[in-house]
Amino acid sequence: MKSLQEYRISYTGLKTGKHQYDFDIDERFFNEFEYSLVKTGELKVNLELDKQETMIILQFEIKGEIFLNCDVCLSDFPIAVDVKERQIAKFSEDEHLEDDTDEIMVLGKNEHEIDVAPLIYEYINLAVPYFHRCEEPGKTRWCDGEMLEKLNKLSGQTEEEQQQDNADPRWEALKKIKKQ
Repeated sequence: MKSLQEYRISYTGLKTGKHQYDFDIDERFFNEFEYSLVKTGELKVNLELDKQETMIILQFEIKGEIFLNCDVCLSDFPIAVDVKERQIAKFSEDEHLEDDTDEIMVLGKNEHEIDVAPLIYEYINLAVPYFHRCEEPGKTRWCDGEMLEKLNKLSGQTEEEQQQDNADPRWEALKKIKKQ
C-alpha cells in the first residue's frame, strides 16, 4: 500500500476554495487491490477538491481505458472508461458518528487527510460491464479467432442448427397472427 501514498490528500493546510489534483492510474494501482476485476489499464484522474467550512466536495473525472478478459474468447481487450462522480466529505466533532452513505462520508476531528484511492478504485470498477465481450467477435485484433473456431467446433452444432435454436416459437405464432 506504499504506492498508494500519493492518493492521500492532506486537507488541514488547504485554504477554502477549489484545488486541482491529477493522478495517473496504471497496473501498479490495480496490483494494490488483491481481488481486483481490473488488472491493467491506463487512466487519467482529474480531481477537483472544493474545501468549504463544513465539508469537502470531491469531483472526480476519470478517463482512459482498461483491459478485461473476454468471456467468450478469453483474450484481453480494451474498454473505454469515462466516469464523472461526486463525493461529499463532511466534518464532524463526534468521533463515533458513522453516518457514511454512498455520497457522504464523515471526517472526524482527528483526521487530517482523505485517501481517494479506494474511491477511484470503486468508480473504475463500477464502470466495468457485467459481461466482458469483444465488440465484434472475430473481427478485431483483440479477439482470438482461433478460440472462437474451437468453440464452434466443440459445440457440435452447425450454424443452421444454432439459428433454428435461437428462433423462439412464440415469435412464429405472433407472425402468423400479424398476417391475418
